[in-house]
Amino acid sequence: MASVWVGNRGTIRDYSGFNASRDAEAIRKAIRGIGTDEKTLIDILTERANAQRQLIAREYRAASGKDLKDDLKSDLSGNLERVMVALVMPPAVFDAKQLKKSMKGTGTDERTLIEILASRNSKQMKEISQAYYTVYKKSLGDDLSSETSGDFRKALLTLADGRREESLKVDEQLAKKDAQILYNAGEKKWGTDEDKFTEILCFRSLPQLKITFDEYRNISKKSIEDSIQGELSGHFEDLLLAIVKCVTNTPAFFAERLHKSLKGAGTDEFMLNRIMVSRSEIDLLDIRAEYKKNYGCSLYSAVKSDTSGDYGSTLLRICGGDD
Repeated sequence: MASVWVGNRGTIRDYSGFNASRDAEAIRKAIRGIGTDEKTLIDILTERANAQRQLIAREYRAASGKDLKDDLKSDLSGNLERVMVALVMPPAVFDAKQLKKSMKGTGTDERTLIEILASRNSKQMKEISQAYYTVYKKSLGDDLSSETSGDFRKALLTLADGRREESLKVDEQLAKKDAQILYNAGEKKWGTDEDKFTEILCFRSLPQLKITFDEYRNISKKSIEDSIQGELSGHFEDLLLAIVKCVTNTPAFFAERLHKSLKGAGTDEFMLNRIMVSRSEIDLLDIRAEYKKNYGCSLYSAVKSDTSGDYGSTLLRICGGDD
């Protein structure tokens, strides 16, 4: 069965000649020795696809009676620990944990909620919701409900439900109709009908939205982004703009976020790890191309100048090469 987490533009592929028990044994030695052998850990975990890492974790548990994730946690620290632990989690569980973390404690990290919910497809969202319930014994929807409000909450819940259409077929007539509805709900109306924006932007397939946005420009002589910026505000506006960016060009959306995580004072390692790990088997090659095109330097060189040590090496291995 093809995983919904694997695309054909990833930097990490299935490792040929893979042997889970041999890898598990090598990892055990690397952790058990005096001082951890980080190089072995990096070599193995960044060169195996996630499905293979799950098999390694299973073998590791069978051989040692311990959880690989826990052993990595107790043996490593800081950013290296976080990225290594991220690599050994199934993608849906990793996303579920990121969502939980963004809602824990005081204040909600809306940027993370927006990034994940705007960019994952319906099948992925269904797996994330299941993983969330399995790990936390609470529904993702309930937690989102208690942490957010208003139109932002409504749109997040719609996305979390994984009800976006997935068909690649587009319907020109529907696009014209939807574009008109959006125009009537925003630009043409005194006050905005937010529900209409949520209904169309959170339910329609990405190819369908692409032609809807073209039609919108024909009707209103403005881009849908300009209208959203003019009509809406706050996190709801941020979420819809993120959806529009993902519809237009998902790799460019992630390249922009990586750029934000790397530039300025201090690196946002949480965002950096999340995007590098979660896109490494989907479209990181395309993200690299967009990064180079939009920011004038390669993602590889940006990561290299902003990170160091074993942590930096791990990210560079995930990145997969310089452009």
